[in-house]
Amino acid sequence: MVRSPLALAALATVAVPGLDAFDVRRPARPGTDYDTAVVIDSTRQRWVVRAPQHAAAGAALEAEVVLLGLLGPEAATGRLPFAVPVPAGFAHLPEGGRASVHAEIPGQSLDLEHLQPGPGLAASLGRALAALHELPTNLVETAGLPVYDAGAYRQRRQAEVDEAARTGKVPPALLRRWEARLEDVALWRFRPTVVHGDLSADRVLVVGDAVSGILHWGDACVADPADDLAWLLVAAPSDAVDSILEAYQLRRTELIDPHLVDRANLAGELALARWLLYGVRTGDVEIIDDAVAMLVELDDHTRALDEIEAEHQMA
Repeated sequence: MVRSPLALAALATVAVPGLDAFDVRRPARPGTDYDTAVVIDSTRQRWVVRAPQHAAAGAALEAEVVLLGLLGPEAATGRLPFAVPVPAGFAHLPEGGRASVHAEIPGQSLDLEHLQPGPGLAASLGRALAALHELPTNLVETAGLPVYDAGAYRQRRQAEVDEAARTGKVPPALLRRWEARLEDVALWRFRPTVVHGDLSADRVLVVGDAVSGILHWGDACVADPADDLAWLLVAAPSDAVDSILEAYQLRRTELIDPHLVDRANLAGELALARWLLYGVRTGDVEIIDDAVAMLVELDDHTRALDEIEAEHQMA
C-alpha cells in the first residue's frame, strides 16, 4: 500500500505531539521501500516522515532507529561533524510496524560534478567520512547491525563474484581481474570500522562548503572503510578526490592501510556486479541490460589500463 502525503502528514501529527501540520510535500527523490513526505508545521518547521512499505523495510527501519539514537549524541558533541536524522517520534501502523518522524536536516544534496579541490567542501567530505570511520564499532553491535572482520568481508565479496560469474553475463577478463584481487591477501589486511554502507550524493547534505548531514543509515555495518570511499573515486572529479583523500587521511588517527584506495576502486567495480545480481533476482530485464552494458564498458577500460601499465613496466 502506498500512502498519500496527507496520510503521512496525519501520521506525523500522531508521532510528534503538538505538531500542527500546515503543508505536506513529496520529497524530490522519494526512493523505494518507504513512503516519505516532508511535513511543514504552523511554525514553518519541516519534518520528514517515513513509513515502511513492507515488513522487511519495517525491520530495517527499527535497526536504523536504534543506531540513530546512538549516533545522535556523537553529532551533538561534535565527534560527528554533521547531523543525523534522529527520530523525534513514532506512529504505529495498522498493519504493524511504525512510521518514524525526524526534523528535516538543512542542506542540499551533494553535487559531485561541481566538487572543487582544496580546503572547502572536498576537505569537509573527507573529514566527515573519517569521523564516521573513527566511531566506536560497538555502536553498530548494540544496534544489532552486521559486524564483519576482514576475512569474513573478503569471503562475502568472493561470494558475490561467484554468484555474478554464474549468470554468464560478466566478461571473463573482468572475472579474472576480480579473482586476482580477491586472492591477494595483502590487499585485505584492514581494520574494520563503522561504515555507512550506502553512500551516494543523495545521502549527503551540504550547506555552503560543509557537509551538514548524512541520511539513510539502514545499511550501516562494521566492515571495510573503503566501501564508503568507492562512490567518490568512481564519480567525483579526480582533483577533488585527491583533496578528499588528503583530508580523510589527516583526520584518521590510526590509518595504516596502504591498500585502502585499491579496495575502494575494487568496491566500485563490484557495485556493477551487485547491480547485475539485483536485476537477475528481480527479473528486471532493463536493469540486467544496463548492468551488462556497464560491465562491458568497465572491461574495455580496465584492459586498456592494464595494457598501459604493462608498457610502462617494459620501458
